[in-house]
Amino acid sequence: MSGSIGAATASTASAGTRTNTTTGIGADFNTFLTLLTTQLQNQDPTNAMDANQMTQQLVQFASVEQQIKVNTNLERLLSVEQGNQLVSAAPLMGRVVEVESDRLALQGGQAQLRLPAAGEARRAEISVQDANGRLLRRAEVALGSGATTWSWDGRDANGAQLADGAYRFTLAGIRADGTTAPLQAGVLARATAVDRRDGEVRLSLGALSVNFDKLRGLAAP
Repeated sequence: MSGSIGAATASTASAGTRTNTTTGIGADFNTFLTLLTTQLQNQDPTNAMDANQMTQQLVQFASVEQQIKVNTNLERLLSVEQGNQLVSAAPLMGRVVEVESDRLALQGGQAQLRLPAAGEARRAEISVQDANGRLLRRAEVALGSGATTWSWDGRDANGAQLADGAYRFTLAGIRADGTTAPLQAGVLARATAVDRRDGEVRLSLGALSVNFDKLRGLAAP
């Protein structure tokens, strides 16, 4: 039978199962020696494996193990960092914050956008939609020399008051000649909760939930 690193690994794994121990060749020299001697025992004397090739395979095996350990340590560091984010978010509760999102947070019948100063775009056209894409409200706002705050009272085009929630919006910048220009705005809302879900720290602003890294600033208290 021609020797292979796979046969040696399988034999060593079987021995490890019998002793109910799990050690890596990078942490346990005895495991390394067992793997090496098992590899030698399974070689065909008439067709022995090249020593350099065997060494390379063992090095590759150790490299994979070390990479797994690195990944595990990175996951632990990420978990610690997320815990720090939870703690640092505590003072934000009840504060009005600015986040990056394509949804408005209607809270207590009020929602706000922070629009940038006039530049290439001289005014902004805002369209608010429901979950089905139905147009609820449209507004046009002139941009000034500084940031402008646009407020929505939560009413649709017919004047009906809508329930608090997260409403999608689109934003278009309008140049002086009437053509469109790129434009971005921040969503202003009151932070209500923060939690960790699916490996991410999420910041809640009423019905609107965003990743913590979408936080862009704090409004004056």
